[in-house]
Order: sequence, then C-alpha cells, then structure tokens
Amino acid sequence: MKRKLISAIGVAGMMISLAACGGDDGSGGEGKGGADGYAGQTLTVWVMDGSSPDQWQKDVAAAFEKKTKAKVKFEIQQWNGIQQKLTTALSEENPPDVFEIGNTQTPAYAKTGGLADLADLKTEIGGDWTESLNNSSVFEGKQYAAPWYFANRVVVYNKKVWADAGIKDLPKTRDEFYADLKQIGEKTDAEPIYLPGQNWYHFVGLVVGEGGELVKKDGDKYVSNLDDPKVAAAMETYKKFQALSKAPKDKDEATPQQGEVFGKGDVGAFIGMGWEAGIAIEANPEIEKEIGYFTIPGATADKPEGVFLGGSNLAVAAGSQKQDLAKEFLKIALSDQYEGQLAKLNGVIPNKESLQGNVKGNAAAEAMAPAAAGGGTTPLIPEWAAVENAPNPVKTYMTAVLNGKSPAEAAKQVEDEFNKRLAQQQ
Repeated sequence: MKRKLISAIGVAGMMISLAACGGDDGSGGEGKGGADGYAGQTLTVWVMDGSSPDQWQKDVAAAFEKKTKAKVKFEIQQWNGIQQKLTTALSEENPPDVFEIGNTQTPAYAKTGGLADLADLKTEIGGDWTESLNNSSVFEGKQYAAPWYFANRVVVYNKKVWADAGIKDLPKTRDEFYADLKQIGEKTDAEPIYLPGQNWYHFVGLVVGEGGELVKKDGDKYVSNLDDPKVAAAMETYKKFQALSKAPKDKDEATPQQGEVFGKGDVGAFIGMGWEAGIAIEANPEIEKEIGYFTIPGATADKPEGVFLGGSNLAVAAGSQKQDLAKEFLKIALSDQYEGQLAKLNGVIPNKESLQGNVKGNAAAEAMAPAAAGGGTTPLIPEWAAVENAPNPVKTYMTAVLNGKSPAEAAKQVEDEFNKRLAQQQ
C-alpha cells in the first residue's frame, strides 16, 4: 500500500506519544535453542519508507537483542520499484530475512514460493488477529505472512459548510449521509461532495459491503464478475452519490488531487485517506480548523460502509537461513506492546481489534477503526496485478455507468479486456 504516513502524522495530528503502550513486550522466555544460541547473528529486516518510526525500530531492536542476544538491521526501502527489487532478492542466496510486503501483493509472492509458511506463528500469537486483516496473509489455505498495519478511507468534511447547511449531527446511515449532502446543496453554495467518477478504491469498498466479488472462478481460471448483481448494486450506490458532485466522471481522486479541491473551502466532503487532509491544508492552511472526519456510514447504523483495506504484512523469506530467529523477531514486532506503539505513532489500524484504543485522540484514525473489521481488498489472487494497469477496466466500467450505460452493459463492454488481463502469465 503506497501511503504518505509522515505527512499524515504532521498535518492531521497523528504524532501523539512515543511512550510504549503497555501489554506483553514479547521479551519473556528464550528462542529455540536458548537465547545464547543466536548470539552474534544479525537479522536483516526490510521495511518501507515511512512505515516504522525510528523510536519503534529502536525499541523493537532493544527487545529483540535482550531476548535473543542477536542484532537486527533495518533497511529502508522505497515503494517505487520494490516489487522487482524484492523479486530479485528472494531469488538470491542471501535474501532479507524478514520484509514488509503490501497486502494485495502477498498472494503473488506466496505463489512463487518466496515466502515461508508461518502456520506455527499464527497458532502461537495470531489467534486474535482481525480476520479481515489477516485474509491477505493466507494463500490457498496456508499462512504465508502476518498482518502488520492497515488504513482505509473515511469521510473528510468541512465543519463550516455543514454548519452553514444547518446540520447538527453526523450521519449514522447511508441514507442520512445522502440527505445531509443534499441539504448542503440546497442551503449553501458549496459542492456537497467531491467524488470523481473513478475513485475505484471506494467502489471496491462498496462491493465489499454488498458481499460481492470482482472476479469469479470459471473452471481453472478467473474471469470478470462485474455483471454480478451485488457489483451492480455497489455501482448504483456510487452513482447516486456521484450525482451530487461536479467532479469529472472520467478521472480519479488524484487527477486533480481531491485534497487540493477540498482545500478551496467550497466542498462539503470527500471520501479519502486521512493523510489527504494534509494536501488540503498545504493548499490552504486556514482550512485546518474546519476539517473533521467520520466513518463512512453503511446501510444501517450498526454496520459501517464496506471499505478497501490497504496495508502491509510482514513475511519471512523461504530462502532465509535464519527462519527461527526471524519468527522470534515477529513475536516481538507483532506483540501487543509494539503493534500498539506502531498504531499510536503512525495513526494506522493495528492487526487486532483489542489494540484499536491506541489510536484514541487521532481523529482520522478513530474514524477508520470502526470499518476495519468489515473491510476487504481487491481479489487476493496473483492474477489480479495486471488488472490494475492503466487503463484499468474497472475504472472504464465505472465511467461507462456514470455516463448512462446500465451496469450490465458496462460490464459487457470491458469483459474481454478484463479477462485478457486475468489470463496473463504471472
């Protein structure tokens, strides 16, 4: 998952406390063969730029050395080009022992045999990992990674615009949300919501909320499932809200950056990541005091809208000669203390619901948390990667519906290209 955590921390108030969060620090007991059995060894851990704060690395390294008598070497990687770099590294004799991997990238690496089986780790420490967050770590029924941290979209809104429209309470249901946006359009000069036609990750969330899937199995291959009624229902919801927006139907949220549009002060809300508020503030510092966040409301008040869960897992290289030591590292890094500390420092969703209290005081993260348990991802299959290449047929489908085609007609329009991509050799 590409993200701008550092800007989110600084702008949205996500840097709170560097203090440890309490709970088990994973330092009790010894590793296999006894603590001294690892003395003199160094474990190499690849983490992505912005994922793990310096204080977290320092504290985890100290706990790891205390427990195992080994050292850990963190190596910071850039998202740009990481897939090719990691693919090459995993094929060599000395791969990184532990590495961060995007949640939707995990199945592809599992299929190629690059990831070690972590079933024993899941049994030992993962009994209460949130199921929706752990799904991307499982491939063909086997645990090939461990869920680390996640983020999802929320409603970012302009408090002044909502107050000018006479709205006193935040919406609890999808219908209330729609009614509030209509009221903004009727009682103010503001655009109720900025929702471009191709904010496709939000659309994926709506599909998840409907219980739908973007692909289906046809014999021994995957094919498009865009003609499914559940997918159509999600698109109709998207279309209903998009009709309240002046945003282009053939562009995504980055063209232009929706945060910049919101920063002008004449938009009631947009659906995006918490860090996108930072873009608005950079464009217009005066708007910071007016920004608020809330969970995207679902069909009923007791269940938030479905959301796309972007995030990262931690994996162990199948070719690592230090797999036992690597698992000792994961026991510490994923312990309540350090998983909670990471959530607090970076304003992200931790891998278990019991740790969500660590985001308290962080408005954007607090808005994300309620939807995490019911969230999902794009299809967790290696074949999916080619679908996202431009021009993404899911985006083409969305624009076609918004321009007047029925969901069934739009699905048929992109079916051949969708299936062609799913059939590409991995």
